Amino acid sequence: MNLYEEITVVTTHDGSELVADILSTYAEDGVFIDDCEDVRYLYKLGKTWDYLEDGVEKTDPAVTVKCYVKVSEKERVLSKIKEDFNRLKKDCPFDLGALSITVSEVDGDIWQEKWKENFKPIKLGKITVVPLWLSYEADENEIPVLIGSNMAFGTGEHETTALCIEKIQKYITSEDVVLDVGTGSGILGIAAKKLGAKRVIMTDIDECAVEAANENVKINGVKDVEVYLKNLLDDNTVKGDLLVANIMAEVLISFASGITNNLKGGATVILSGILTDRKDKVVKAYETYGFELLETEDRGEWSVVVLKKGK
Repeated sequence: MNLYEEITVVTTHDGSELVADILSTYAEDGVFIDDCEDVRYLYKLGKTWDYLEDGVEKTDPAVTVKCYVKVSEKERVLSKIKEDFNRLKKDCPFDLGALSITVSEVDGDIWQEKWKENFKPIKLGKITVVPLWLSYEADENEIPVLIGSNMAFGTGEHETTALCIEKIQKYITSEDVVLDVGTGSGILGIAAKKLGAKRVIMTDIDECAVEAANENVKINGVKDVEVYLKNLLDDNTVKGDLLVANIMAEVLISFASGITNNLKGGATVILSGILTDRKDKVVKAYETYGFELLETEDRGEWSVVVLKKGK
């Protein structure tokens, strides 16, 4: 039996993604959000690919975020999470809820298998994201992107990932060098390559994310794709025609002053991970540095922003 500690945090709808970002730093096998607001939105759209834990009602007002860590790591991880929560409370402009933490010991083999059972293929335009453990035959109009079982960040089920993939399909060309910043599972970069990108460079500052992205690159058999453990902005020799970043708004804003060094003239930038009430701040930050706004789109409480660098 492989024992793990299940760490559960109670928060709010607005706070769930911020809490998930923190937990994902310490959890190798992903973060799971149960939020009735997301479920209601998906049902409204007629989507069926999202997952719910058994026993969670669609009207349940509680928002919980869970992750799983090795028993030996419990004390260290809990200490780090509490430190991060204290910093988050100081800087966050909206209600995060109680941020109460409960811990319980679980059989890792059982929860991993249960988790796998709940995922289904996700269709996003031409791209269909397919969990590796499922048997799925794509039709001639679909481009499958396979995601392995040991994924750390991102399966395509979230609005921000979907928005990014849809915009990549709209703006990508066969001559593009694509930069995927904060790549996580690598889903965006892999999708870009399968959509015809000439070359893809994926970066992340988290070792678990880089490991997961490299594994998914191998699973999909894509060539001319590179994955690096680094902050892209630290290397201005890397320049792209299209950049995609699905990261928190505050981080995207901090990139605005330096990211132009990694872009060719006329490059397209697709930014998501942005709460709708922060969209205008992101746009303003990039316009300050000479970017032209091409479009924005909202989905639920999330936004994508597409900009163009001047020649």
